[in-house]
Amino acid sequence: MKKEKVYVPKDEKLRVEITWLHYDILAARHKEKWKTTELVIRNYWWPEVIKDVERYVDIYDMCQRMKN
Repeated sequence: MKKEKVYVPKDEKLRVEITWLHYDILAARHKEKWKTTELVIRNYWWPEVIKDVERYVDIYDMCQRMKN
């Protein structure tokens, strides 16, 4: 724990999964970078968490645009 948040170790797969759970699931399908970041940092922390979440959202959005 770090300041009452779950500290996520340096495990890229785990960090991506946490981000995915807050961005991709139907209940959180808000498609907004700031909202995803807010949801993740409510309960989790790791160095550069905000940067990592924003990068995930940017990459996901870019892939979605390429599909369409």
